[in-house]
Parts: sequence; structure tokens; C-alpha cells
Amino acid sequence: MTIRVLGIDPGLTRCGVGVVDVRPDRRATLVEVTVIRTPADMPLEKRLLAVGTGLDALLDEHRPEVVAIERVFAQHNLRTVMGVAQVSGVALHSAARRGLPVALHTPSEVKAAITGYGSADKRQVQAMVARILGLAEAPKPADAADALAIAICHAWRGSTETGAAATGEAQTPAQAAWRAAERSARASAAPRRLAR
Repeated sequence: MTIRVLGIDPGLTRCGVGVVDVRPDRRATLVEVTVIRTPADMPLEKRLLAVGTGLDALLDEHRPEVVAIERVFAQHNLRTVMGVAQVSGVALHSAARRGLPVALHTPSEVKAAITGYGSADKRQVQAMVARILGLAEAPKPADAADALAIAICHAWRGSTETGAAATGEAQTPAQAAWRAAERSARASAAPRRLAR
């Protein structure tokens, strides 16, 4: 059965949103890709409202089965982290209001799922997104391609868990790398949970 996933690369200035349909054989089709933009001089509450309104419109138009969001991770720029976290909260709220399941994926999980390598650079991810979707070039800006990568990662995660791994078939290098990245993310999160 084909699954429709709406992927979100959260950001306050540019929030990438990508919608893909993915078949059980892992073939992915582009449905829509866009970037919701807000100007830096707009008051924060209005920026969040604009992002939320844009997400609501896309969720209502495309009716995905699941929403996949890039997990907030530590960066040196606290202001950037705060904006990403705030937009992630808006996205989580929009999905929850519609009763949609939400999945959070780390950047390394997404890179591993798309390229087979958890430390791939942005250009490698963008090139693979274009190849997977049969596009002449990757959508721009990078936030758009990242949102599609997040959506594809989530859809492939489901097929990995119910496909090769469940039947005992050999995993592809990308599937193996994705599983390793997921295990690493869980392991690094465990000590923080215990320390609380």
C-alpha cells in the first residue's frame, strides 16, 4: 500500500515542506515541495502563526498518513536552535490536531537512509533525493530537498522494518546504515534520560 508522508525541515526563516507517496517497493513520487518563509523583522508570534497557517493548508490539501520532522539537535547558535524548536512545536501541534502520527528523525538517520552514509554532506543528500524522485535536479533551496529527504527516510523506515529485516533478507547498505544511525541516536539519548 502506498503511504503519503509529509516531511518538515523546521526553520523560522525557511521551513521546508515535502510531500511524497512511497510504494511498498520503496519507489517514491514527488507530490509537492515548498518552503514557508517568514521575514526576520516580523514579530515572533506572527512568524510562528504564518508557519502554522502554511502547514495547516498543506496538511489539509494533501492529507498525509504521517508527518515526519527533523529532530532538533544541539548547535552552537542558540537562537537558531530556539527557532527550530519553536517551529517543531507548531508542526507537532498541527499534526496532533488532525490525529496524525508524528515521527522525529535525526539528521544522521536521514542521511544514512538516503545515501547509505550517516555523515553525508548536503550535496550528496540533495543529489540522491533528485535521483530517488526522478528529478532533473534537487529542489532549491536546501530546506526543500531536506524536507523530502526526511519524508523518504520515514517511509523507507517502515518498509525496512516490515520488509527485508522482517523476512530475513539481506539489507541494502542504506538500510544497514540507517539502522546503525538509529541505534547510535538512541544510545546517545539514553544517558541523558537516566541523568534526569
